Amino acid sequence: MEVSGRGIMACAHRMDLEGYAKLGLRRNDPDIGRKLADLIVEIKGIPRDRAESLAGAVLQEARATLNPRGDVFELHGSGVSMGEFGVGSRGLGDFYMHTKIAEVIGRTGAVVDSSELDDSGVVRAGDRYLVVTVDGMHSRLSDYPFLAGFHVTRAALRDILVMGAKPVALFSDVHLADDGDVAKVLDHIAGIATVGELVNVPLITGSTLRIGGDMVIGDRLTGCVGAVGIAERITPRKDASPGDVIIMTEGAGGGTICAAALYYGMHDVVEETLNIKFLEAAGALIDESLEIHAMTDVTNGGIRGDAKEISHTAGVKMVFFEERMRSLVNHRVLDMLEKLEIDYLGVSIDALLIIAPESEADRIMDVIKRRGVAADIIGRVERGSGVELHTKEGIKDFSPRFRESAYTPIKKFVGEEATRDFEEMRTLVDAAAERAIEKKKRFVEMIRSRRSGSAA
Repeated sequence: MEVSGRGIMACAHRMDLEGYAKLGLRRNDPDIGRKLADLIVEIKGIPRDRAESLAGAVLQEARATLNPRGDVFELHGSGVSMGEFGVGSRGLGDFYMHTKIAEVIGRTGAVVDSSELDDSGVVRAGDRYLVVTVDGMHSRLSDYPFLAGFHVTRAALRDILVMGAKPVALFSDVHLADDGDVAKVLDHIAGIATVGELVNVPLITGSTLRIGGDMVIGDRLTGCVGAVGIAERITPRKDASPGDVIIMTEGAGGGTICAAALYYGMHDVVEETLNIKFLEAAGALIDESLEIHAMTDVTNGGIRGDAKEISHTAGVKMVFFEERMRSLVNHRVLDMLEKLEIDYLGVSIDALLIIAPESEADRIMDVIKRRGVAADIIGRVERGSGVELHTKEGIKDFSPRFRESAYTPIKKFVGEEATRDFEEMRTLVDAAAERAIEKKKRFVEMIRSRRSGSAA
């Protein structure tokens, strides 16, 4: 799509100067220098002569790196963009991309790695399991650093707990664009530390950088929080077994629900998300050493996405009862979602999903309810494959859509369906994955041969 420099400038609050410069150079735009200077003046508010000098430096670097020569620099594009394939949008394209990432990584020897589609990885550490995860902050919470830090930390800790591990440490990586006020970093860290103090898990290390250095102007904040846990036994998704029941706890949402509430002007709903009920319930279950086969958190993509991944990973059929699930969604959150016509089954509600033998169900729910958290049996695991949703109107399709339920005005504009043929895109992504695997092999062999030559 052709967009004029003035058109971009008029809506610019954050700008990747390098990306814009390279776009102009590839199009042989004779006015790219002036347009860059215009953007810099508008966003940074600096004198015109200084903006023109900065634009010149940007173009110098952009030209130098536009077409570097050498195998390590080469990238054969797939012809499919992140947005087109729905990567990060927690739907079919995103789930498929995760399988491709696992293929590029290859066999690892880990107890649980990315090929199993769990949110945490597991390796042995002596006679125990070391569990590690990392979660990116919700991109739409950039202007609300505390909320971003709070919810990404909760998400990371959830991923550790649902693997059956006790969290022992947190780490963070925060990136703020050049014009961002440093208070945003501190506010973000305060959000992380708030959760850490509430559950007595320390934030022990991290990194703080600018997004794109001097090449990105504006005040966008992004980053991630990781967590480490220790377990005696683990509860990966692959251990779900026919005959198990599916138990769900109440959920009030996290970053996704915050974004929906914020961008639809229903700000009071955000308060419903500020709790640690999930963490307390999951921690209590681990302390009791109950027989639990698998656990997961109902996050982006909603129960639709989690059900598909569990069915695929464990090789089982998942059956759900819609009315029981509905009753466990925080009533204020559910009211908002229904008012905005957002499918609650396709967005993150931050509930805990427990898969266990039916004989353990009462004990599990008793432990959870003693923590003041509601829970109920919302489904069962059967032999077979796929997912079923039982409703008052009968059995309905419960497969994830191409993208998660659209929960902001922009997401509703973009829609939930693919804009290109999915099979065509998948073929192109498959080819890109194969090229990445081959490149990895080439450089592993090259570096090993050099190392062997040096040793000789």
